[in-house]
Amino acid sequence: MSAPSSSPRAESFPAHTPAASQVFVTALSQGPLTRLELARRAGLSPAAVTKAVRPLIEAGYLAESADDESRPALGRPASLVRVDGGRALFLGVKVTGDEVIGVLTDLCCRVLVARHLPLPDRRPQAVLATLADLTQELLAEADGLGVHVVGAGVAVSGDVDRARGLVRYSPFLEWREVPLAELAAMTTGLPVTVDNDVRALTVAEQWFGAGVGLSDFALVTVGAGIGCGLVVHGRVVAGAHGVAGEIGHVTVDPAGPLCHCGNRGCVEAVAGEAAIVDRVRRATGTEVADAAEAAALAHRGVAAAQEAYARAGEAIGRGIATVANLLGPERVIISGEGLAAYDLFAEQIRDSFAAAAFGSAARCDVRTRPLPFEEWARGAAASAIQSFIGQSRNGPSSAGPSATAPLLAGKPATAGGPRP
Repeated sequence: MSAPSSSPRAESFPAHTPAASQVFVTALSQGPLTRLELARRAGLSPAAVTKAVRPLIEAGYLAESADDESRPALGRPASLVRVDGGRALFLGVKVTGDEVIGVLTDLCCRVLVARHLPLPDRRPQAVLATLADLTQELLAEADGLGVHVVGAGVAVSGDVDRARGLVRYSPFLEWREVPLAELAAMTTGLPVTVDNDVRALTVAEQWFGAGVGLSDFALVTVGAGIGCGLVVHGRVVAGAHGVAGEIGHVTVDPAGPLCHCGNRGCVEAVAGEAAIVDRVRRATGTEVADAAEAAALAHRGVAAAQEAYARAGEAIGRGIATVANLLGPERVIISGEGLAAYDLFAEQIRDSFAAAAFGSAARCDVRTRPLPFEEWARGAAASAIQSFIGQSRNGPSSAGPSATAPLLAGKPATAGGPRP
């Protein structure tokens, strides 16, 4: 009996040169494009593009078809090069403190199926058992599509060494030195890329979201933690030691509350959801269960709760200004589950950013981007796609067009995002 079509299969991507890889990524993130436009955007000669696309078309990763809508008055219509999203499938998994979220995506990182499984135990063995169950569910879905799943990505919060597939420290999961890529590969039977969740989401935004076409941008996530992913000169920055963009641990108040990192007055210690809830509890004497209840008090006009959110907004704004001052990004995208209460601190973020941004850094385009839970798992799939096509050299190393709302446009729609 033959194996199901979705059975894991070792497969190498046929882009064996930097030029071929660059052509494919350009078509993936910005296509479909004519060969001439593809050459212009990839910074290559038309001859180099022709040489690069040939093996990719032969292997079924690229396709070329006539663009009937742009047919000239005389002559043939231009041909467009596009990625065949159905050529390969990927799994993306986000591990939170209380659930595992998984998605099945195509090569263009379009979510085909999403699943949530509860996580009653945060120990690595329990997480791997849940991951195995989730993988089997998603592989069963892929089997009906007749396309192979060729890779998986797993995203977790904390200090993650993607090159080694190692979770050095995840405070929310209480993990230290867990070789997750190796363990997950044995569990799933797939090549596995493990990445920090915010960095993985940044990859997805760079190739498939609000960062498409931008050379320099930052993604700031607001919620249980305050995270930041950075793209500089087209590269997702991982840092020399796998840690970069940690604005959550930028000190904004040296005399402020103690942070779990051991320092005082970090952005996260002021603006993380736990910090806000704790401040509201102490200021009101009310037993506030979670961020939703804290936000409800603020919306009802409780001054102490409103002050907690105002202080959080000031800290976030100063953290974003630090990024703008240091790197000068074209855009800063704000996302995360904390956007559900965005109206409570939007003004403070804006004012604090404007006050702390130096000179032309204040011209940075600051936008909000509400994202559903599954987008974090999709980020993990994007990291797996990046590893598969050999683009980790243009971002963190490997182990194993969308709507945005300007910051000044008012209250965004309620956003979701998983707990770290």
